[in-house]
Amino acid sequence: MGNWKFWEPFVQDIRYALRNMAGSKMFTSMAVLSLALGIGANTAIYSFMDAVMLRALPVKHPEQLVILNWKSKGDAPVVHSHWGSNYGEPGGGSTSPNFPYPAYELLQKSNDSLTALFGYMQAGRLNLVIDGQAELADGEYATGNYFSGLGIPAAAGRLIVPDDDRIGAAPIVVITYDYWRSRFGVNLGVLGKHIQINGASFVIAGVSAPEFYGVSPSIKPKLFIPMRGIGLVDSRPDWPDKFQEDDFYWIEVMGRLKPGKALADAQGQLAGAFHSWVEGTAKKDRERADLPALHLQEGGSGVDSLRRWYSKPLRILMGMVGLILAVACFNIANLLLARAASRRREIALRLSLGAGRLRIVRQLLTESVLLALLGGLVGIGFAALGIRFLLVLLGGDGDDAFTVNVGLDWRVLSFTLLVALVSGIFFGLAPALQAIGVDITPALKETRASEAHTRVRRFGLPFGLTHVFVVGQIAISLLLVVAAGLFVRTVANLHAVNLGFNAENVLTFHLDAGQAGYKDAALKRFYEDLQERFQNIPGVRGATSTDMPLVGNWMSTTSITVPGIPEPAEGQRGPNSAIAQVGTSFFETMEIPILVGRGIEKRDMEGAAHVGVVNQVFADKYFQGRSPVGLHFTLGGKKNGVDIEIVGLARSARYSSLKDDIPPVTYTSWLQSKEGGVRQMFFELRTTGDPIALTETIRQIVHQVGPQVPLAEVITQSHRIDQTINQERTFAQLCACFGALALLMACVGLYGTMAYAVARRTGEIGIRMALGATSGRVVWMVLREVIALSVFGLAIGLAAAYETTVFVKSFLFGVKPNDPVAVATSVGILVVCALLAGYLPALRASRIDPMVALRDE
Repeated sequence: MGNWKFWEPFVQDIRYALRNMAGSKMFTSMAVLSLALGIGANTAIYSFMDAVMLRALPVKHPEQLVILNWKSKGDAPVVHSHWGSNYGEPGGGSTSPNFPYPAYELLQKSNDSLTALFGYMQAGRLNLVIDGQAELADGEYATGNYFSGLGIPAAAGRLIVPDDDRIGAAPIVVITYDYWRSRFGVNLGVLGKHIQINGASFVIAGVSAPEFYGVSPSIKPKLFIPMRGIGLVDSRPDWPDKFQEDDFYWIEVMGRLKPGKALADAQGQLAGAFHSWVEGTAKKDRERADLPALHLQEGGSGVDSLRRWYSKPLRILMGMVGLILAVACFNIANLLLARAASRRREIALRLSLGAGRLRIVRQLLTESVLLALLGGLVGIGFAALGIRFLLVLLGGDGDDAFTVNVGLDWRVLSFTLLVALVSGIFFGLAPALQAIGVDITPALKETRASEAHTRVRRFGLPFGLTHVFVVGQIAISLLLVVAAGLFVRTVANLHAVNLGFNAENVLTFHLDAGQAGYKDAALKRFYEDLQERFQNIPGVRGATSTDMPLVGNWMSTTSITVPGIPEPAEGQRGPNSAIAQVGTSFFETMEIPILVGRGIEKRDMEGAAHVGVVNQVFADKYFQGRSPVGLHFTLGGKKNGVDIEIVGLARSARYSSLKDDIPPVTYTSWLQSKEGGVRQMFFELRTTGDPIALTETIRQIVHQVGPQVPLAEVITQSHRIDQTINQERTFAQLCACFGALALLMACVGLYGTMAYAVARRTGEIGIRMALGATSGRVVWMVLREVIALSVFGLAIGLAAAYETTVFVKSFLFGVKPNDPVAVATSVGILVVCALLAGYLPALRASRIDPMVALRDE
């Protein structure tokens, strides 16, 4: 009985709240829809934050994992050559997760704080041949103790062990559970199966545990290869030497702390050992002046490369959807305030019969929390749709699929529940407190006219609590609309960039015949043969090839020696140029005008004098406006450089990205490259019609010439360019949606507030009109309040925008954070929408019949 007496009031509150919600279907529907949109947007963005930034690796005791990095004040000159990631630090200097293999071996032997120290390296996209069928798959190289160090069990077969990671070991490979399921249908018969990886034969030894895709959220490998197997997969002959070189930084390293050991213990021990080792590799004073210093960080969430890329955008988006939810809460709070005003006599009667004020607050909050929970339940559906929409925006599909597993798991659903509860209390508390502040005796006696009079006398004109919420909605909406305007202008500016070539009706695709076993002369003949076949396809106006696609968001640069320009001092950077090795007809196919001289032709082949075409930026920077045709310069270092005769001057075209300035560019013939200089190739075909329509024809031609060479990245040149501005475009689309949603909610809130105010003042307006007030004066009386609310809201919103838009500065292009055009346009949109939202209630007020209004009780 005692337990029932404790729960009985809660059951009564819930039953009464459900009756009220059922009796006000329109109010309930609008409130639930508003909350569902706000909570759904928050849930969708949080699911990405959880997957990218918060979720721990699916391994045993992830809190014990540590990641090894090195940091330096400058460019760490002791690192003569490195491969992999090298991040610039905000305060200057650089940091990198890559180490020489000898350093990894030293650290593995000289520590007492770790139970395991293991290494790995991304293998990139590999060419797999399974049952005679070629396909591409991302892979990862792993040391022999990689899986044991992480604590990953095998789903089938066995995983990589130290005996597999040695010279002369039988080549084995471990596939992921997801790849096992999608490619082999969870068939145990694949164990022991022979497959080819880049032309080398491997045996599938086992399958990794479900949900494990490596230690980096930025990539989703399908297979793991022993580290020493890199010499079989990578055709470059110098890999055995790389395991011995002290200045080749390439392997990434993680470790597992011993139980009871702290991160600081391992840091102190390993940092000293690494400093002694790296000091011994320095050969010059300049190198000793800035040695890399070891830095350990927590590794429970894996490598942070994806977090570096998405952390700031996700935080900004999380702030925006939080503001959307705030607008929704303000809206519902306004509706609840209106309902509370109409229930004054009901609340007064409850109080007069002995109900406690806390009891009434609890009953009113129960209703608001139920509304929020119902909104959260519907919001989960919106979140599921939002996640799918965001996955398409952020990563596309196919080859560009987003690598992180994003979904509605228990963590995300717990977040949704928490947001719903907080929202229900947030928008329900103020109306509940206002409701219990009623004076019992006057409230029991008052009519609608006296009720309206009481409201005006208590809160004044025009700013009651309802109006404060409307001001907040307008301010937040302006902030979101300004952000949307900035990103829309950024995307428009990026699309307006002069490319320097014609990107329309161009199909691009990628081939890597080097992975299929083609080398040197055979590789060049393979690509030459394909280019000729592509040129003869009906509907193809031109076909060419290059090792570096235009506007592909990556570049290759090398130092050059130009006659007349002195050599730089030691440690300083001298003249350099971006490099693109191109095939014949490149300039004609891409429609890059040759200003002086000629382009790359068939005669520029191996054995002929090395020639090159430079762009206008190159000529202006290194030849001060002189015609460069006929002049020479050295490409590469002075010892091993290649003398290049400039045979043409091309108009400057965008090289790497739309945002970066065009660098000096040298176009050379890939036919003249030395052995091993060409492996992969990008082909560009200019067509008379839809480029994508030729995909199947091209696939058939490639299969005829090289059955073991898969076709990859088949997209148009325009699509390739759009991929480089994917983040800006995604931000623009999301911000536009968020801004429109906030604007709609603010207008609905303003309309509801003014409509309610007009309804409560029907008698007053009737008296005014009976005494001679014109319709225009009544309209102005209502709009005056709308204008006052808008002015206050816009003022607060402008101040907030001025302070906060600086956070999106790094995502903008060609526009300042407080761009006058974007701000003025946003203010104009808000003013027009506010006036429209207020004009309809004002117009209704001006058409009130005085006789009907005076009898309205």
